[in-house]
Amino acid sequence: MDPFIIKKPWVTERATDLSKLGKYVFLVKSSATKPEVRKAVKEIYKVDPTAVNIVHRPAKQKGAGVMKGRQSGYKKAIVTLKAGQKIDIQ
Repeated sequence: MDPFIIKKPWVTERATDLSKLGKYVFLVKSSATKPEVRKAVKEIYKVDPTAVNIVHRPAKQKGAGVMKGRQSGYKKAIVTLKAGQKIDIQ
């Protein structure tokens, strides 16, 4: 099991609101699966996840006039914890 499957916490206004409900958002590797994320969160933060949801955002082509570029895609995991447990993400 690779604990580095989790790249970093995803800190946004919406993710902060979810943390009040016991849900935490993490940026994960594109090859990550739900069971791998569950094991990594349990190992790193010493908490018990009850559910893991994965959101995949594909890469997009962007451009303005003749300038063309590519916005990279990412995968994030929304982890729901057992009632009463918390993760301190700053």
